[in-house]
Amino acid sequence: MAYFYYADKKIYYEEIGRGIPLLLLHGNSVSSKMFQGIIDLYKEDYKVILIDFLGHGRSDRLEQFPTDFWYDQAMQVIELLTSCRYGRVNLIGTSGGALAALNVALERPDLVCSVIADSFEGEKSLEAWTTNIAHAREETKKKKFVRQLWEYCHGEDWEKVVDNDTDVIVRHHQMIQHFFHQDLSQLKIPVLLTVSLEDDEFVGVMDIKKTYGNLQTKIPGGKQLVFPTGGHPAMLTNAEEFSGAAKVFFRNAEK
Repeated sequence: MAYFYYADKKIYYEEIGRGIPLLLLHGNSVSSKMFQGIIDLYKEDYKVILIDFLGHGRSDRLEQFPTDFWYDQAMQVIELLTSCRYGRVNLIGTSGGALAALNVALERPDLVCSVIADSFEGEKSLEAWTTNIAHAREETKKKKFVRQLWEYCHGEDWEKVVDNDTDVIVRHHQMIQHFFHQDLSQLKIPVLLTVSLEDDEFVGVMDIKKTYGNLQTKIPGGKQLVFPTGGHPAMLTNAEEFSGAAKVFFRNAEK
């Protein structure tokens, strides 16, 4: 088990496979264990790097998550990349991890070859989603398979992690709303946006096609891949097609 330090806290990471570094960033309320079922699709072609963001999984816990949550997660990634001297890496961030990945690309493009940002809500938080998140999470806790997933990701204190996540989503929306410190038009590296039109997190609270079309227009040279079916996130629910498209995108980005 490997750790690095950020703000005097230990953050867990691991490496699987060999090749060009590919860093996978997990979403909200889960950990890098969310990727265990799809690692085999990538490890023969890349050195896959997994990280448990601070307060999640096998990393040190926090009493409360920082309000500028996804920017702080980007700072954790930057610390990992610089301290371990990976050079430039490819990034795939899914759900909340997509926000962190884009923040890394905006703040330190010298560390990133290309980014795939999967299944996220846009440039700022959604009123319709954040106002319902506390109730939705309490209802979700009643579902045995979700509780088992959270315990698998975090261990016995899973509920505290999930509650911290719910709290920061609401707090961020009330105090900040915007996910990025720079405009997406300032991105200087290749970016692929991916999403499913049946994304169960967002299909009822936003126009997915319109949102992603607007994002692609704003990002210089931005590309998008929209899956007609599959839930949240697309990286898992369309795993084989997604991985194939990701590899093509990364190869083309290297040219």
